[in-house]
Amino acid sequence: MNTPVDRSSDSCSPELTKAQMEQAYTDMLLVRRFEEKAGQLYGMGVIGGFCHLYIGQEAVVVGIGMAMKKGDRSITSYRDHGQMLVAGMTPRGVMAELTGRVTGYSKGKGGSMHMFSREKEFYGGHGIVGAQVALGTGLGFASAYRQDGTAAVVYFGDGAVNQGQVYESFNLAALLKLPCLYVLENNHYGMGTAVERASASDNLARNAAPWGIATREVDGMNVGAVYEAAAEGLEHCRSGKGPFFLVVDTYRYRGHSMSDPARYRPRAKVDEMRKTRDPIESLKALMHQHGVEEEFFRKAEAEVKAVVRDAAEFAQSSPEPDEAELWTDVVVED
Repeated sequence: MNTPVDRSSDSCSPELTKAQMEQAYTDMLLVRRFEEKAGQLYGMGVIGGFCHLYIGQEAVVVGIGMAMKKGDRSITSYRDHGQMLVAGMTPRGVMAELTGRVTGYSKGKGGSMHMFSREKEFYGGHGIVGAQVALGTGLGFASAYRQDGTAAVVYFGDGAVNQGQVYESFNLAALLKLPCLYVLENNHYGMGTAVERASASDNLARNAAPWGIATREVDGMNVGAVYEAAAEGLEHCRSGKGPFFLVVDTYRYRGHSMSDPARYRPRAKVDEMRKTRDPIESLKALMHQHGVEEEFFRKAEAEVKAVVRDAAEFAQSSPEPDEAELWTDVVVED
């Protein structure tokens, strides 16, 4: 029942070009190293509040990001830093917000869970479980209303899949044929509860069936497979056929949040996943087969680490919000 499927032998199909593989590798590496630095700063007390890391799930957002077009909108839950970076939000701005500085995307007042960028069409991470699905459906309605050829990508997890508002959103999107790509990131744990203990359905891909929504399952540890499935789903949405449900099998390496020691699963299982299905290492092995030399990986690592180091230094050297900021951005002023 909903146990991780070993698809480590899957090929990236259709085969990514060399340029696509290099970009995907670099993007996933940026998300990984950024999250590792965020975890380090949280442990040092530089980042406070809640902090949910995306380590292990990088192929999902990178693969889908490769399939998105300019103007497409995205929205997600509180595990949101990877989505921000792939949307084009700067590592400096994201890290500054994480550390509560005025140079952050929400002026240091939103923190990890509340960042937005209208410019990059990223409509936030949301702390209420499943709330982003209803909001994301509204983004899809905006695309349909404007008839601008864009789509809305709506991320949510297995812990949210049985929320009532998810089914209400499915119904409305199917009824109005809204261009919504609903992405279920099944990382197998809602907080500390395994999905098979929380969901009576043993096949989450059937959850959109009552509304006749086209559905596809994909290995979320394979960036090429995610890209191909997302491209199919987004084309479905843009062509006027209505919403598409993409069920992504993935795995998070860390606990639910930085305060979660993750004692509910054996450490050996996490190590096994890292060893056999890690999205970055799997793509690296494929790139070696296609003749990409080790120099590329060394250079990518150095460049990404420099970007992340710069973001951390920028954030920590930026000022905190003035006390007067407590009274701003509370209500919309006339």
